[in-house]
Amino acid sequence: MDDDLDVLDRDALIAEVKRLRAGIRAHRDATGHDLCWHHPDLWDLLPEKTEPAIAVPPWPKFMRGCIRYRQSLDKQAPGAPMHDKEFNG
Repeated sequence: MDDDLDVLDRDALIAEVKRLRAGIRAHRDATGHDLCWHHPDLWDLLPEKTEPAIAVPPWPKFMRGCIRYRQSLDKQAPGAPMHDKEFNG
C-alpha cells in the first residue's frame, strides 16, 4: 500500500512528511462548526484515491452522536473559548 515511498529519495520523503504534517495541522486546527464535518481533504493526503464508503446514521442517532461529541469537548477542552456563531453553509 505504501510502495510509493520506497522510490522516494531523502528530499522527496522530507517534502512528503511536510505535506502530511500540514494536512494534519489543518485538521487539528479546525474550530467552530468545522469540527462537525467529515474531512475529505485529510483523506486526499493518502496516495490511494478511493471514494470513502461512508454510512450515514439516521437523524436521531446522528444528533445523539453530535451531542455526545460536544459533551466530550466540555471534558477534554473545558477552557476552550465559545464560538457563538450560527452555521452559514
